[in-house]
Amino acid sequence: MTSSSNGLRLGVLTPSSNTALEPLTSALAAAVPNCSAHFSRFKVTEIALSDQALGQFDDSKILVAAELLADAKVSVIGWSGTAAGWLGFDSDRRLVERIHGRTGIVATTAVLALNELLALRGVTRLALVSPYTGDVQQRIIENYAAIGVEVVAERHLDIRVNHDFALVTPDQLHAMMREVSAARPQAIVTYCTNLRAAQMAEQIEAELGIPLLDTVSATVWGQLRAAGVDPSVVRGWGQLFGWK
Repeated sequence: MTSSSNGLRLGVLTPSSNTALEPLTSALAAAVPNCSAHFSRFKVTEIALSDQALGQFDDSKILVAAELLADAKVSVIGWSGTAAGWLGFDSDRRLVERIHGRTGIVATTAVLALNELLALRGVTRLALVSPYTGDVQQRIIENYAAIGVEVVAERHLDIRVNHDFALVTPDQLHAMMREVSAARPQAIVTYCTNLRAAQMAEQIEAELGIPLLDTVSATVWGQLRAAGVDPSVVRGWGQLFGWK
């Protein structure tokens, strides 16, 4: 295990306007013995394909936030954000290499962990639920098609303001997941770390019989794996934590 005598410390990079992932990640960390979560923010206020919005994810800004986490001597750093879904998966591969090079700490991301989960279970038919605009959603769909994963159903809410994603209600999310389940995907992904969806996994899986892969949960799953901890110690947050 990559941890200190003070336990396992999960360092989490967080969009500045996000209010959902921190309480959810802390609750997930609390399910792991002797584990805590620690957060560092960088500025993200809107999700769009404009140059200004894409520029929010410049690595230099993220690396500054990662260095602040390194001051806390965290065991692993996770970027709990989904920008690689529309920027391209290589952007996250480069990012984790740069974080490790700058801090000496192993790193992962929501998207890299999610994609590893899909590969582990051979998921090629995916349902996509997000709060994003149609053009962002389409870019995500195209990037998954390029790695052999077909999005067989999708729902999105056409929201651009990052802060507002957390205002989407569980009832709205539930309805969207129920709608995409009709296509009988192998998994449903809630693709945004400012959605309050992670805690819905057990209910959704029991009702629909389809695994829910939430991106906040996927980040923690990836961090535990990177730190040498068996993710199955997390109970009550969905099937993904038992996937190996």
